[in-house]
Amino acid sequence: MMKIKGCCVLLIAAVLLGAAAEVHVTEPVFAAGKSQAEDAIASDLSAFGKNTKCDSVSAVTYADGKLCYYGDSKGLYRIGSMTKAFTGLAVMKLIDEGAFTGESSLSDLIPGFEVFFNGTPAKITVNELLMQKSGFTNDENVYPAPSPDMTLAEWAGSVSGRRLQSAPGSVYAYSNVNYNLLGYLIERVSNMSYQDYMEQSILRPLGLMHTYAGEPDDGERIIQGTRLGFRHAFACSFPVAEAAIPAGYFYASAEDMGRWIRILTGAEETGEPYSRLIASVKEHLMSEGDYFAGWERFAGGRIGHSGGTADYSARIVFPDDGSAGVCVLTNLNVAASTDSLCNRLLDRLQGQEPGDIQTDVWTVFDLIFTVLLIAGILWSVIFMRFHKRSALILSSGLTAGLLASILIVMPLAFGAGLGPLLMKWSPYSFGATVAVLGIDLLLALIRCFAGLKRSREPDGTRR
Repeated sequence: MMKIKGCCVLLIAAVLLGAAAEVHVTEPVFAAGKSQAEDAIASDLSAFGKNTKCDSVSAVTYADGKLCYYGDSKGLYRIGSMTKAFTGLAVMKLIDEGAFTGESSLSDLIPGFEVFFNGTPAKITVNELLMQKSGFTNDENVYPAPSPDMTLAEWAGSVSGRRLQSAPGSVYAYSNVNYNLLGYLIERVSNMSYQDYMEQSILRPLGLMHTYAGEPDDGERIIQGTRLGFRHAFACSFPVAEAAIPAGYFYASAEDMGRWIRILTGAEETGEPYSRLIASVKEHLMSEGDYFAGWERFAGGRIGHSGGTADYSARIVFPDDGSAGVCVLTNLNVAASTDSLCNRLLDRLQGQEPGDIQTDVWTVFDLIFTVLLIAGILWSVIFMRFHKRSALILSSGLTAGLLASILIVMPLAFGAGLGPLLMKWSPYSFGATVAVLGIDLLLALIRCFAGLKRSREPDGTRR
C-alpha cells in the first residue's frame, strides 16, 4: 500500500509541475513608443501562454493609424478558417467579372453535381454557400473531411449525391463543406488550380507576400504546430489535404495580417476591384449574427472570424468603423482561449473593460483525461490485489461503462469520428486514457474468466 501511495504522489506531483511550468513569450516589438495599452497587451499575451501552455503566440494590433507587432511577426502560422475570407473574396471577384452570379446554382456550374433534401433534388446557390445556408453541416460523420490525397474535384464528387440537413437558404449552419465547394468552383471557372488562382489573383495583388494557399515553400519560417497533452504542448505536424485548403489551411504571418487589417479597415489603398469588393462584403453584414464570404458580424458592431486546426488557432476582429483591429496567431488548438484573447485586446484598444480569457474545451478535457489516466493507472495497481469474483465483475462493469461512455459521448459531442478524435484533434491524454481503461478492462475480464475456470475444476473452491 505504501508503494501505491508513493506512485500516486509521484504522478500527481508530475501533473502539478506540468501545470505550473511557464511558457516563454517573446517580448513585443513596437512600431512606435510603448504605451500603457501596449504593456497591458504584452501582459495578456504572456498570461495566455502560461495558462494554455501555448509556446508561440504572435499578434498584431492596429489603432490610431499604426500597427504594433508582438511575438514573431514574420513566422508563418496556419490560420484555419480565417482562410474562408480569402476564398469568399475570390468568389466575389469572379462574380464581379461576370463568371457567374450569387444566385447561380451550384449544380449548373458543376455538371453532374447534385444534392437532395427530403428525397428530392435541391439546388444550392453561390450566395447560400457564402452565407453558410446551403443545408450542409460541419458534422464529419455525415460529410467526411477530405483525405490527404484527395483533389478538390475528387472530394466534390464524394459530396455529390448526399442528403442535406435543411432546405437550402432556410437555416444557418456553419460548414467547411461550403467553402471547399467554393474552392472547387474557383478552379472550374478560372481554369487554374485553386492555389495558383488565389496567389495570382488575390494574395499578391493585395500585397500579402507571406500568405500562402496551403504549405508554403519557405518551410524555415513555419512556426511548428503543437498538440496538447498532460498540460504540455508537444510538437506535432499534420499534412495539409489539398481539398481542405479553401475552407481552412492558409498560412500567414502576423506582418501580413497587419496589412490585411489595414486593407479591411480602409487604411490601405488596394485599388479596384478589391476595395469595392470588400465594401460589398460588409454590406451583407448589417446585423449581429450575419455571415457572408468568410466574415461574421458580432455584438457591438464588430466583424471578424476565427480559425482552428488540430495544431493551430487564430482570430481576427475589427469594428465596423475601421478604427482598430487585432489578429492573434497561435501554434496550439485552443480556439476559445484565442478568440477571447483577441477580443480582449480589441477591448483595450477601444478603451473598453477587457473581457476575460476563456478556458478552451480541450484544456478542460486535457485536465479531465489526465486525472482519469492517473486514476486508471492507480486502479490497475490496486486491482491486482482483488481476488473475489464479485469484486472483479463489479470492476469490469464500472470500467466498461466508463470506457463506453467516453467512446460514445466524445464523437457525438464534437461531430467527428473516433479515429480523427484520437489521432488528430483531441489531447494526447484522451488516447492514453482510452488505452489504459482498455487495458484495465482486459485485465479484469482475464481474471474473471480465470477465476471462473478455477471454480469449475473438481478440486476448485468458489470465491
